[in-house]
Amino acid sequence: MTTGQDLLELSPVMPVVVIDDAADAVPTARALLAGGIGVIELTLRTPAALSAIERVAAEVPDIVIGAGTVTSPDQAKQAADAGAKFLVTPGCTDAVVDACFESGLPFLPGASTVSEAMRLAERGLSALKFFPAEAGGGVAYLKSIAGPLPSLKFCPTGGITVASAPSYLALPNVGCIGGSWLTPKSAVAAGDFAAIEKLAAEAAKL
Repeated sequence: MTTGQDLLELSPVMPVVVIDDAADAVPTARALLAGGIGVIELTLRTPAALSAIERVAAEVPDIVIGAGTVTSPDQAKQAADAGAKFLVTPGCTDAVVDACFESGLPFLPGASTVSEAMRLAERGLSALKFFPAEAGGGVAYLKSIAGPLPSLKFCPTGGITVASAPSYLALPNVGCIGGSWLTPKSAVAAGDFAAIEKLAAEAAKL
């Protein structure tokens, strides 16, 4: 896996996961893998996130572990040092994009406007995250920009559900979608990893 385009082909749904307790990271990753999902985006939204990435990288080598919600250059470096195999950002400041390039890892930079997408394309990036997907115009928005931006492919994330997922995946400029419904906070907290495996199995068939 060497490019952002490769990331879009790993799974129809990229699980977007928030981990509050690093001890939950490995069983969550194993449940996703058992359900047929070979990638996980662990978001840097909690103090446990970097430790969670380290544990998954060390103990679940068959899953492709990435760091999401990368919002600063320091986070990009820290995630790479922790063992992340890719990075995902919610937006595209020059400093964060530069740091992602410097990490040497494939990454999906976030864009929510045509101008942002064009700026990223100018830097040689053709695989982007569209965030926040539902709030930013959803399926209709992605349809409308496919014509003027035919070389770009997206991973829309934010507000997508198992019910709305197929309408996104049917678009020619969507490679995969980001979904948080695969790992409900309640299931992770309760240790109900069988439920996560079931949700992953359903998502893998989309």
